[in-house]
Amino acid sequence: MSAQPKTFQELIEGETPVLVDFFATWCGPCKMMQPILEDTAKQMGDKVKIVKVDVDRNPLAASKFQVRGVPTLILFHKGKTIWRQSGVVPAHQLIQIINSNLMAKV
Repeated sequence: MSAQPKTFQELIEGETPVLVDFFATWCGPCKMMQPILEDTAKQMGDKVKIVKVDVDRNPLAASKFQVRGVPTLILFHKGKTIWRQSGVVPAHQLIQIINSNLMAKV
């Protein structure tokens, strides 16, 4: 069994693509993303990890990745940003974006 990543940086640098949801607890559209992300996680299985980052609790991470608005979704693969978008993204569109970006990286 492989060791769990210890830091956010180690997580996004791994072999498995990581979709990060930068959100805030007070944000209405962010709350709309929660069931969409759960649905996406179910459909994608272990092809992608989905991580939520609270921008109020992690201002350095939000600043590092230049998150100006929430929700902001960023897809990382091997430490590189391969896609990003602010705002609510429907599950079917999010799955299509992830799949198309993963296929481009194979």
